[in-house]
Amino acid sequence: MENKKRLLGYYDYTVILTYLGMFCSFRAILMAINERYWDSVILLMLAGLFDMLDGTVANTKNRTKEEKRFGIQIDSLCDLIGFGIMPGIFLYMISGRTTFAGIISSLYALAAVIRLSYFNVCEEKRQDKSEGKRTHFTGLPVTSIAVMLPVIFLLQEEKIFRGVIPYILLLVFCGAGFLSPFEIKKPDLKGKAFLIVFGLLEALGLLFIGWDLV
Repeated sequence: MENKKRLLGYYDYTVILTYLGMFCSFRAILMAINERYWDSVILLMLAGLFDMLDGTVANTKNRTKEEKRFGIQIDSLCDLIGFGIMPGIFLYMISGRTTFAGIISSLYALAAVIRLSYFNVCEEKRQDKSEGKRTHFTGLPVTSIAVMLPVIFLLQEEKIFRGVIPYILLLVFCGAGFLSPFEIKKPDLKGKAFLIVFGLLEALGLLFIGWDLV
C-alpha cells in the first residue's frame, strides 16, 4: 500500500516558531526596502526571539532522526534570511544604496551563509555521535545581530551615533566573528532570561522612538 501523500516538510509544533521567525524576517526585509526602518528593526527582534525559543520547544518532543535533520536545515535557512540577508539589505538601504555599503552587505551575507553551512555539517556529525545537547557555539552566532543592530539603531536615533559608519563597522565585526574559530558557551536558562530582559529594554526604547515618529 502506498503511503498517503502529504505536503513536503514538517508542520508540527516543533517548527512553528521557526516558521514564524522566517515570516518576521521576510517582513523585516520588505520594511527595510520601503525605508520603514523602525518596523524593520522590531521585526528583526521578533525573529531573534522566535529563534531563541524554537530549540527549547523542539526538544520537548522525541523527534525522529529525519525530523532532527530537517530542524537543523530549516533553522539555518530561516536564520540566513533574518540574520544574514536582512541586515545587509538594511545597511544598503539606510546608507542611500551606496556601492560601498552594497559590497560590505554582500560580504556580510557571504560570511553568514558560510558559517551556517559549516554549522549544519558539524551539527549533523555531532548528532550522529552523541544524543547530548550542544553546549558551545563555534564562532559568533548569526543571531547576535538581532541584539546588536537594534542597539546601533537606538543610539543613532538618539543622535549619539551619526551616519552609517556604525552599521558598517557592526556588519564587518559580526561577519568576521561568524568565521572566527573561537568558542562561546551556549546561553543557559539564566542567559536566555537576560537576553529577553535586554530585548524588552530595547523594545521599550524603540517604542519611545516610535511615539516620537508619529
